[in-house]
Amino acid sequence: MTLRVENCIFFLLARANQAATRFWTACLTDMDITAVQAMILNFLGQEDAVTSRELSERSGLDPATLTALLDRLVTSGLVERRPHPNDRRAVCVCLTLKGRNRVPLIRMKLERANSDFLATLNDAEQVELRRLLLAVRKSPASSDVRVKKGEI
Repeated sequence: MTLRVENCIFFLLARANQAATRFWTACLTDMDITAVQAMILNFLGQEDAVTSRELSERSGLDPATLTALLDRLVTSGLVERRPHPNDRRAVCVCLTLKGRNRVPLIRMKLERANSDFLATLNDAEQVELRRLLLAVRKSPASSDVRVKKGEI
């Protein structure tokens, strides 16, 4: 039996991601930031003054994408780049006062959005969904290993 596209895990995950991104983006319209910018500001709210490399690893964004995103956040006055205190070659990304003041509202919106987005699932289903998504993310097949052309 041939796998139907609408039952393919990649299709299902992509559609779920699209729905989640649209929902989260709509929650942020009054803040004049994107969903990804909110994620970066939230990461910096948890641990400020990190290198771009650390932020890239934590966020899953490739360095070029992160650099462009940080440029926009710098222009918006939400973050700044400072010399690393121990490594002259590195730069730390830090929240500005304006950025630091935005983080509590982002967190509040994130908690509400998580609750609202998953409202059709009961508590046990929400726990199971998170467990399954983490398991898929940690599986060897979803690692950052590149598949060479013709291997699949």
